[in-house]
Amino acid sequence: MTYYCKLLPVVLLSISSYAAAQKAPDVSKLDPALGVSKNASKKLEWHDVTQWGVEGRILPDQKRLSWFDRLPASAEKTVAPKVWSLSRDSAGMMVRFKTDAPAIGVHYKLNRKRLDMPHMPATGVSGVDLYARDANGRWKWVSVTMPGSQEIKTTIVEGLAPGEREYALYLPLYNGVQFLSIGVPQGSKFEGLAPRQKPIVFYGTSITHGACASRPGMAHTAILGRRFDVPVVNLGFSGNGKMDKAVGDFIAQVDAAAYVIDCLPNMGAPDVAAKCIPLVKQLRAARPETPIILVEDRRRTNSWILPAVNNGHTANHAALRTAYETLQKEGVKNLYYIPGDHLYGDDAEGSTDGSHASDLGFVRQADVFEPILRRAMKATKKN
Repeated sequence: MTYYCKLLPVVLLSISSYAAAQKAPDVSKLDPALGVSKNASKKLEWHDVTQWGVEGRILPDQKRLSWFDRLPASAEKTVAPKVWSLSRDSAGMMVRFKTDAPAIGVHYKLNRKRLDMPHMPATGVSGVDLYARDANGRWKWVSVTMPGSQEIKTTIVEGLAPGEREYALYLPLYNGVQFLSIGVPQGSKFEGLAPRQKPIVFYGTSITHGACASRPGMAHTAILGRRFDVPVVNLGFSGNGKMDKAVGDFIAQVDAAAYVIDCLPNMGAPDVAAKCIPLVKQLRAARPETPIILVEDRRRTNSWILPAVNNGHTANHAALRTAYETLQKEGVKNLYYIPGDHLYGDDAEGSTDGSHASDLGFVRQADVFEPILRRAMKATKKN
């Protein structure tokens, strides 16, 4: 014991001396997203994204209270009040553009001053997330804003490799946007790319909404959009994804590549039994050929040690499976099913709080969704 007591001051002195000898790096110069580009943003030419449009806004020709609302203004009178309020978040929206600019800026203002949540960082709640296509056409991450105020005007990235390329900018998951412009240095080429057609439409809960992705591009809906290279509509409503007919009325109006119904985390088995079949028939009546994918409840990552929680998942799964089999027997076509037991993996590490996915959980969900979605969309193209 005496030996260690004598050694400790020597070790601490060595560490202190080494630290003093080193010049601490200026982090702001290493990472543009941390603030180095505040002055640079003043030198940019700004392009309002509403001039060419964003993906993820269903029925864009219908009137809206705010341009960036996910649902048209008419939904305020028909959907549940909480669904309407949550629909004003910009979850799932993404804007595409081409530029040869060496730097890219963003200027946007958020609807709410609260930028983060206890279990989800500001980058995911209120950030905008930039991706680009590489030389092989694959989408790869570039940078994300780190909001510190309700209005953000900054250069999100600079020092970009020369060349014109396509970019995608994902909007905040759990906040709304009042306006959004993209800035590039004077003399740079810039082209806004119109929203693509035939999206995958996801209807679900807080998990679909994006909780708790660290960045907007890390929600499984966004991951799948990049893997399939198709537009995505995110109709996740935190705590309020309940297979409602009123929401189905809007989903049915969308000419989609597929409908994904992932509402079980907000429902109990009796509600699943009562509402699943009517919702599927509602969508099928409006869109006879569009694939419909039913998703079982993910199991909470601690349900292995909580019998009541685990039994609730099992009951939900059984109710959905029964509805699915009933619909099949009644001749409903292009209907697919995703089991929930392995959506977060099998090691209890795929969630932030037991319920909501971490980035790891979202990647794992995308891995489970992908082959079934691919099969469903391929079968429809053949027909």
